[in-house]
Amino acid sequence: MNLHRMTRIALLTTLSLCLFMLEAFLPLPLPVPGAKLGLAAIVTLIALYLLPMHDAALILMLRILLSSFFGGGIAPMLYSLAGGLTSFAGMALLKHHTRLSIIGISTAGAFLHNIAQLIAAVAVMQTTALFTYVPLLGLVGIATGIVIGSTAKAILSKITR
Repeated sequence: MNLHRMTRIALLTTLSLCLFMLEAFLPLPLPVPGAKLGLAAIVTLIALYLLPMHDAALILMLRILLSSFFGGGIAPMLYSLAGGLTSFAGMALLKHHTRLSIIGISTAGAFLHNIAQLIAAVAVMQTTALFTYVPLLGLVGIATGIVIGSTAKAILSKITR
């Protein structure tokens, strides 16, 4: 791995981690326990559009592992891995095989992230009662996906001129 590539991955991982940690300080009145905006996804989405897919995936994995190390723990790491990897796989497939806009891809990714985390929670807690959150999580995922996708689109328009 050359120095330029390593530096780019390190900087984007750091930015993603900073956004993740910043979000912990934002009081959000979301109707579902644990729901967040997903600000770190801005970096993941930008990386998916600018870098080779394996570099974007590495940035996501490093952010999840480091955020768990800095205070999340094992359980949140498992939820983050379930949501992050499912979301990333879905967004990568949609980017390469459809004509969806970055906002559409982000929205699908946010929805997939929430559903994957819910499935992981159902498996861990061994109760299907959590599936009652699907409608709310779906709406929250769509709304946050639009915000994250719009933000990533605006940033990309500035840095790819």
